[in-house]
Amino acid sequence: MGCGALKFGSFTLKSGRTSPYFFNAGLLSSGPILAVLSEAYAGTIVAAQQPSDSNISPLPSFDVLFGPAYKGIPFAASTALTLHTAHSISVGFAYNRKEAKDHGEGGSIVGVPLNGQKVVILDDVMTAGTAVREAIELVRKEGGEVVGVVQCLDREEVGKDGVSSTTKEVEELIGGRVKAILRMRDLIEWLAREGRTAEVGAMREYREKYGLKD
Repeated sequence: MGCGALKFGSFTLKSGRTSPYFFNAGLLSSGPILAVLSEAYAGTIVAAQQPSDSNISPLPSFDVLFGPAYKGIPFAASTALTLHTAHSISVGFAYNRKEAKDHGEGGSIVGVPLNGQKVVILDDVMTAGTAVREAIELVRKEGGEVVGVVQCLDREEVGKDGVSSTTKEVEELIGGRVKAILRMRDLIEWLAREGRTAEVGAMREYREKYGLKD
């Protein structure tokens, strides 16, 4: 909220849903903020790779972080750096061009070639999963295998069928893990602690309509 990346009001999302809050990851654009964000992404990845007592499989080892253009580009680059410096994990990173280049080396992918690589996609926020599905298709088209997705914010909403978890839908699509740094419930808890009653009410009403019932 300090940099304006999280706003409250009325916003039409890419999914077509009207939301009482909006997360603009493009405003996470200063050195200090990127340092904290990359640490959070890297920490979430490392934690997801640890075995647990549940039946959920850990995030497997992977080769490449993929940051969908444009917002995902600095996230992939800074997180690859943090994984190396803070966790001694060496991975490459890649991102896509919005329009394929028709000169020089050509193509639509910049960075590590994806063919034959295990890939983790870094996403900013997932609602109905529209954008991440596009990223998955793009990686597959380049010959990569998506083994996981890590989001900055999981809105914890139902998917396109209005019933299933978007996260579960994407996990079934890739046969891998989907993790998040923050969830909608974390935002609601924070707003409640801050005494922001109006925002809490709007968030809970929205969650009742579109939220995952668990």
